[in-house]
Formats: sequence, C-alpha cells, structure tokens
Amino acid sequence: MKYTTDSLRKKWLDFWKSKQHEIIPSGAVIPENDPTALFINSGMHPLVPYLMGQKHPLGTRLANFQKCIRTGDIEEVGDATHLTFFEMLGNWSFGDYFKKEQITWSYEFLIDVLQLPIDKLAFAVFAGDDDAPRDEESASVWRKLGVPVSRIAYLGKEDNWWAKGDVGPCGPDTEMFYWTGDGPAPKSFQDTHKDDRWVEIWNDVFMQFNRAEDGKLEALPAQNIDTGMGLERTVFVLNGQQSVYQTDAFASILQSISVLSGNPEIFSNPIGESDIHASARIIADHIRSAVVILADRITPSNIDQGYILRRLIRRALRHGRKIGVFGDLCISIAKVVIDKLSTAYPEIKDNEQFILDELSAEEIRFCKTLASGEKEFEKLVSKCGGNMSGEQAFYLYETYGFPLEMTEELASEKGINVNAKGFQKAYKDHQNRSRSGQSEKFIGGLAGTSESETKLHTATHLLHAALRRVLGDHVEQRGSNITPDRLRFDFVHADKMTSAQIAEVERFVNDAIQADVPVVCEEGTVDEASEQGAIGLFGHKYGELVRIYTMGEFSKEICGGPHVESTGKLGSFKIKKEQSSSRGVRRIKAVVGK
Repeated sequence: MKYTTDSLRKKWLDFWKSKQHEIIPSGAVIPENDPTALFINSGMHPLVPYLMGQKHPLGTRLANFQKCIRTGDIEEVGDATHLTFFEMLGNWSFGDYFKKEQITWSYEFLIDVLQLPIDKLAFAVFAGDDDAPRDEESASVWRKLGVPVSRIAYLGKEDNWWAKGDVGPCGPDTEMFYWTGDGPAPKSFQDTHKDDRWVEIWNDVFMQFNRAEDGKLEALPAQNIDTGMGLERTVFVLNGQQSVYQTDAFASILQSISVLSGNPEIFSNPIGESDIHASARIIADHIRSAVVILADRITPSNIDQGYILRRLIRRALRHGRKIGVFGDLCISIAKVVIDKLSTAYPEIKDNEQFILDELSAEEIRFCKTLASGEKEFEKLVSKCGGNMSGEQAFYLYETYGFPLEMTEELASEKGINVNAKGFQKAYKDHQNRSRSGQSEKFIGGLAGTSESETKLHTATHLLHAALRRVLGDHVEQRGSNITPDRLRFDFVHADKMTSAQIAEVERFVNDAIQADVPVVCEEGTVDEASEQGAIGLFGHKYGELVRIYTMGEFSKEICGGPHVESTGKLGSFKIKKEQSSSRGVRRIKAVVGK
C-alpha cells in the first residue's frame, strides 16, 4: 500500500490508543518560558515539566504528533531528508513501562502494523564505555523478538546516548533503521551502519540515569521513555521513495510552484538535480515552515523567532525570482499549505487571514529592500574598479538579499567581474559564526528551572492580567522568555504604552504581590477553564484536561509551568523596558524583587 502523512498519523495514534495511551494535541512551535530554544524542535520539548517529575493531568502514558522547527540546517534544505518544519510522532512513559515494553511495541508497530520486512530493518544500541554500561538489556529484547544478531550494532555515545547536558537526566537509546538501497540489505549492520542507505526512522530514548555534579551516574527513581519518529521521512521510506519531496506532504505544494513558474518538470520530477528543482524544493520547505510559524502569531522581525521567519520568507522569494516568479508567490503557495495542514492542525486554518496578511506585507517590504539594494549595487560599482570583491558581493547578499547569481548578472552587464570564490568564503565564514552563536539558542531540551525563574514565570501571569485590565481584552501573549534575571513578555498591542499605562500595570501587579494570595492549581477540561474565564496562551496545544492557576481575583490562566506558592513570594515587580517587538506586537522586560 502507499502511505500518506494522514494515514501514518492515524496508524500511529490508533496503535498507542490500543496500548492505553492518552492522545494529546500538538503544542505550538513557540516554546513557553524556555530561554534555551527559539522553537520547539522535538516531540519531547513541550513535555519537559512532566519528564522532570511533574504529574501530567492525563496520566503516565501519552502519544501524539508534534509540529517541530529546526533551523540549524536551513542551508541544507532541498536535499532528500532535511526540512525546516517537520512532524514528529512520539509516545511517552512517565515512570510507567520501560525497555522491554517499549521495544516490544516498537517491533510490533514496525512488523505487524506497518508490515515492514524484517530483512530490511536494523537496530542500534549503546555499546557501553568506562562511564556507562553496555545496553545489553535492549539488545536482548531485540534478539528475543527475532532480530538477527548481525542486524544489531553496538555504537558509542555519539550515536546511542542521550543527555540533557553535563548534569541531569541521561541514558541510552535504541535506534531503528530501514534499508533504502537496491537489492538485499547488507547482512552485518555493525559493519555498514554508516552507509547512507540505512535511514533512521525511529528512536527510543531511555532516561535511565541522573548524572550528578561530580560526574557519576546514578539510577533515576522514575525512569522515563521518550520516542520520536519523523513523519515525512518515514512516509518516503515506507513508499520506497527517495526523498521527502516525493511524498504527499509536498505534492500539491510543488504542483502549485510548477504552475506559477511555468516549469512542469518541478512537479513531474520532484527530485530533479537542476537549479530550478533545488529552488522549488527550498520554496516549498520555507513557505510551508513560515505558515506554521505564523499560525502561532509570530510576525517577521529582526530578532529571535521573527528573524528566522523573515529569513525563510525572503529566501523563498529570492528563489522564486530564480525560477521566474516575481509576485504573489508567498500567498499562492501558503493557501495550498494551509489546505494541506489544517486537518491535522486546525489552528492554521483559524489564523489563515493573519498568515496571508503577514506574508503579503513581508513580500512588499522585501521588494522595497531589493530596490534599495540595487542603489547600493550602483554605489559599489562606482568604487570597485572593474572587480567586485567577495566581501562586497556578500554584503549585498546579507543586507539586501541579493543572491550571488543576481549580483554576477548585474555586474556582467557593466563589464565587472565578481570574485565568486571570495563570496563563498565570506558566506562560509558567516555560516560558521551563525551556527556557533546559535548553538546555545537551539539546544532545547530538559532545562532546569531555578527559584528566580519560577518567580518570574508566576509574574508573567500577573503581568498578562494587568495588561488586559489596562489596555483591553485584545491583549494576547505572543511569546515569553525567562532567564534567571528577568522576564520578557511579547503581547498584541499596536501602540507604544504611555508612562501612565506602565505605572498602572506595575501597580496592579504589585497590589497582587502585596495581597499575598495563594496560587491555587486545579485540573479541569478546556471548556471548564473557559467557563471560569481562564486565559489560554496557546489554546490549541492543550489536552482535554488542563491545569488552571488562580491567584485570587487577580489572575486565572491555563498553564503547565512552575509557580510559587503565593504571590507574596515575588517581593516586588518593576518594568524595565517597553518597546516594539514586531508589527502590532509590543515587548516588556521586567524583574521581580526579593
């Protein structure tokens, strides 16, 4: 049978329902109060509090499919497997079952549900080292299920060990691979595991140990399981295809790009190797990703998530020009993306007009930027003396969005040479600096929460309530970032706040702190929370049962984060800065006292 993204999602959820798992909806792609990541980059990421010991209202067994954004490989997008936005199938155990059950069910899903031939599957487990023991337990379970010894590879920490950092939860994982090459799969996986034709389709992570400050491993009192199966990648593997762009996830998108550009081969051969094909795949990925980010009400800007969004949109527009599309590219493709994804993610359809408006505005801004770039090009031409340096060409690329090909074409018309090698060097240097600088931003994962961060998180609830009281009910959260020193809160509001409004907001929050009311947590359904007047920051991300935090008459909000016991613990509250974040969104930075 031919698999689609819809059919695989359904098989996944039906299977885990049969194993007494509760199905939870996908979270937003914007992390809530996690300063270690700009985007949700795994299915595990929204469940961090529960993996760290907090009780989930739906119990100890969960499963879902999760929207994810990974930005470290944007320049690699367009190949067979790299995507900026992708979907992750996942299931979790919070101190419930462990290796034997998980591996047995993994095998059942692969063999009985997906009906994959065992002779095309291989498995990897942790080999062990001086620091941590060999994971013979996992290997033994695979063997008892009928996996040949030759198809189990023992690999080191770089392949089969998960850790959140230098201290904290960690443990081995076991990965599942499918042979995508022609002919029979190699007999020995240990000898051939680096062959690219072995494609990883699933990973079971066993959070088995805690690494103490002294570096020693100790058994965790509650052992957890986190798994992840990439939806698009698994569909193309199951169908015997060569690329994610051959799946239904991209078919209608590439067809639309093909029609817009007048290049029918884009749709007829999604994996073509020409520059036109590469540009089409980049456009498909980037606009698809932009739609998902915009659905969480993030707008293009020059910082944080908004910067990544702007980069994706403008890179898509540059590649649109390369294949002959000069207007309405984003809106045309976005409509197709919205239709494709809305069944699984209804919030995308709910925000359709916002998405289209923002894409249209950004495309207009980009056209103006290009016009400015052409003027800058003329200035550089007058100074370069017949030879444009790589640094100058890269400046046009980075500042004005001029691809090298455009600069070379404009330069050739004036008899000027462009140092293409110098451009590539400047580009690579910039890429290395960017990746290095972003490494801390994109690590994600099980970030610890300090006492000060708990106070600041609680303060965001009071700030949110105060802003709605002072500015109006149109105020909605658009992002939150907390460090041990301060909170940052982005919210919908068009105008700069006045000094009087800032003072009134501070007074509301400090009155709540002085009242020292208890922070009460109750569980209820989303409907019950709504009837009580609770605010939901990202309404679509909650399951049937939610936690409702009430602080007297001051605040009532749905949340899963850490809170103090009473408002008096915050000491005091002070707004340090109020500024624009992006179009129609303001930003507040604030601190709490002792």
